Amino acid sequence: MASSKFAIVTGASTGIGFELAHLAARDGYDLLVVADEPLIDASASDFRRHGVVVESVEADLATLEGVDALLAAAGGRQIDLLCANAGRGLGHGFLDQEVADWRRVIDTNITGTLYLLQKVLRPMVARNEGKVLVTGSIAGFIPGSFQAVYNGTKAFIDSFADAIRNEIKEADGVSVTTLMPGPTETEFFDRADMLDTKVGTQKKDDPAKVAKDGWDALMAGHPHIVSGWKNKLQATAAHVTPAAVMAEQHRGLAEPGSGSPEE
Repeated sequence: MASSKFAIVTGASTGIGFELAHLAARDGYDLLVVADEPLIDASASDFRRHGVVVESVEADLATLEGVDALLAAAGGRQIDLLCANAGRGLGHGFLDQEVADWRRVIDTNITGTLYLLQKVLRPMVARNEGKVLVTGSIAGFIPGSFQAVYNGTKAFIDSFADAIRNEIKEADGVSVTTLMPGPTETEFFDRADMLDTKVGTQKKDDPAKVAKDGWDALMAGHPHIVSGWKNKLQATAAHVTPAAVMAEQHRGLAEPGSGSPEE
């Protein structure tokens, strides 16, 4: 039986998105979950154990066509909650990266995310009701040596969410919350080809804890949340530390060969 509440969670096959989808289902939301890999269908089966209706779609949210396919799968149903979590990373030096690779990061993290947000927020604002969680990152505060495009996209998303929140402030029944995690134990570093870096090999945050922090902030209508006390300290320090110093510190974490399996 369909619930009265309906949520979309992107990037839901693994990691933070997977945990957010579980939290939404546990809270009684019917789900439409999406990822750009077939694993999303198996993940959807796991979410159904909470007794809600779950639909899954495999789509490439780096493209407008992929976002349109996701929205078409909603079948015109009112979207009460959106977790815009899909994202893509890319390690190594910018000059060594293929154009197609860094464009895919930008198109996933920025273009597809903005297109989805615009499509979902318009009806939310019109009826003055709805909740949106956008997964940004503390990486947006830090010049990302050897991860420059990714950190740049997250700086954009962190800033964009703050601006949109102000633009729609008259629609006080709509909330936009930015979740800003630090390094988290997900498939991110493998997919970004960063397993030989210090940040790729070090102990990282639990995605379930990160998702719970984001969910609690979303339900409370908070504007943003930095997950984890160490990340809160780093985010605070980033506002007062010279960019050149931050870039050099990031280099030590993300430069290829900076880590080892023993770390």
